[in-house]
Amino acid sequence: MTATFAPTKSLPTMPEGWPIGSYDNYKEAQRAVDHLADNEFPVQDVTIVGVEPMLVERVSARLTWGRVLSGGAASGAWLGLFVGLLLSLFTATGGLGPILIGMASGIVFGLASAAMRYGATKGQRDFVSHSQLVARRYDVLCAPRNAELGRTLLMSIPRI
Repeated sequence: MTATFAPTKSLPTMPEGWPIGSYDNYKEAQRAVDHLADNEFPVQDVTIVGVEPMLVERVSARLTWGRVLSGGAASGAWLGLFVGLLLSLFTATGGLGPILIGMASGIVFGLASAAMRYGATKGQRDFVSHSQLVARRYDVLCAPRNAELGRTLLMSIPRI
C-alpha cells in the first residue's frame, strides 16, 4: 500500500500573477482589493505582495526598575487572584482568606520573577518596543486571465 500526500497549503510559495497595481502602503493596497471586490471582480485571483520587507522596531518607553516591578506585581496579582478564587471554591470555609492569600503570593512571585528576568539583562535593553514587519511598497497581483479587467477597475478608484 502506498501513501499519497496532499500538498500542504501552509508552506510558503512564491506569488504568481501579473501586477495590476502598486501602492506605497498596505492600506492603499487593501483599499484597491476592496474596490475590486465591490465591483464583483474574482478576488480569489488576487494577491497582495509586500516588496522589500523590513522589520521596524518602534521604541515606546524607557524601562526602569519601577516599571518592571509594578508590571511584575500586577501580573502576579492577576495570577494570584485566579488561584485564590479556585482555592476558595474548593475549601470548606471559602470566603475571602484564600483569595487574599493567593493574591499576596502572586504579587510576591510576580515581583521576584520580574526582578530576576530584568536583573539578568544587566541593563542591556532598558527600553520597551514593538516590532512590525512592513514593506517599501505593496503590489497587487492577479491571475493573467483577469489582469486587464483588474487594471481597468483599479484605474477607476477615486483619489482621496
